[in-house]
Amino acid sequence: MSAPTPAGPAPQGPGLQPPAFGRPSPALIARADRGYARFLADPAPDAETGDRDQDDDAAGPR
Repeated sequence: MSAPTPAGPAPQGPGLQPPAFGRPSPALIARADRGYARFLADPAPDAETGDRDQDDDAAGPR
């Protein structure tokens, strides 16, 4: 013989986790999406590194 199944939802006690536990919030997903889009975007022209004579400094005095 089996126990009867309760008709209503299970009560939430202090030791139980809510159903959405472990799922990221929509705001967190949107923030991560903006960061990933910024990561994939082309760098701004000011951010490009140019030749700043770094190779000449490593070669030593001539």
